[in-house]
Amino acid sequence: MTSVPRADGVALVRELVRVDSRNPSLVPDAPGEGQLARRLSDVLDSWGLDVRLQETAPGSGRPNVIAVLPGSGGGRSLMFNGHMDVVGVEGMVHAPFDAFVKNGRIYGRGASDMKGGVAAMCAAAARLRGELKGDLIVTAVTDEEWKSAGTSAVLASGLRADAAIVTEPTRLAIMPAHRGFAWIEVRVHGRAAHGSRWDIGVDAIRHAGLLLAELDRMDSDDLPRRSHALLGRPSLHASLIEGGIELSTYPDRCVLRLERRIIPGEAVEDVVREIDQACVCVREARPEFRADVELLFSQPPSDVPTDAPIVHALSEAVRGNGLSPSIAGMSAWTDAALLNAAGIPAICFGPGDMGLAHAAEEYIEADEIERAAEVLVSLAQAWCN
Repeated sequence: MTSVPRADGVALVRELVRVDSRNPSLVPDAPGEGQLARRLSDVLDSWGLDVRLQETAPGSGRPNVIAVLPGSGGGRSLMFNGHMDVVGVEGMVHAPFDAFVKNGRIYGRGASDMKGGVAAMCAAAARLRGELKGDLIVTAVTDEEWKSAGTSAVLASGLRADAAIVTEPTRLAIMPAHRGFAWIEVRVHGRAAHGSRWDIGVDAIRHAGLLLAELDRMDSDDLPRRSHALLGRPSLHASLIEGGIELSTYPDRCVLRLERRIIPGEAVEDVVREIDQACVCVREARPEFRADVELLFSQPPSDVPTDAPIVHALSEAVRGNGLSPSIAGMSAWTDAALLNAAGIPAICFGPGDMGLAHAAEEYIEADEIERAAEVLVSLAQAWCN
């Protein structure tokens, strides 16, 4: 086992990328985060942090890594949060876990999303030991790429802070808001019949097409009328479709699975009701249309006001390190939404480019990791003291 120099974020990200931590909920037979969690725990322990592993589910073998730097008293607390799991590697154009360096870039699955951010926040924490009045809580979590079991477990354990930074890849921009999402299944019912019996067959696939046309109208006409200052409009797309029996038979079913991206101010219940209403519109034109709508899973949007104290403090820390603060909306969903829902104002800020996340080529600029760590150090010194 190689040693990682204390508080060296660049060395740490290479160590983390070398460990395969693909999420088994996304990739069959993937190893999960267990080995990575143990390796990160060993490194943080060698750096002098008080670290522990927290199982996210009984017997899962997929623990969170939690380190707390107790403050001397009288300051505000701060949480750093980042996920250890990565997505699959099929189609990648370079070795996924070699962590090789070329032209100042570290290549590998998870380099940008988001082992670079985890490395930056851990390096910052190591530099802050013994300097803070308020507590600093470091949480490297599991399962963010699927259903966020890791951060859910952190919150269920009672850990709280006065604010949080989720070190997702933002190219060092400050991102206080992102959309939520809802996964919705629509089961369109038909009537099976021989292909020659147009008089009794009901084509579930064609009826699903009518619904898709109505959803297309909704996405192009209705949703653009809603907007968020940082995020713009909500959106809707059809992710998956299946149905039919054979070529010579009217299909008795067609299943659509939809994803609806939700902006702050929208409620999941209203989103599901809109899909129900789309079915009603189709039924008014085709009385024989029948469909069931079911919400499969959802996560809320995240929204911290741009004038919130933590946004101001981070802007000052960025400026104090010679950078120009940039405030923007986050394109992807993150665990910041769960932290916000638990009463912890959470914003995204970290090294790396979300445009490289899940991509065939994934890398992170090494110097961005160090700049992010320096900003996080400055932020914690100001916030916690």
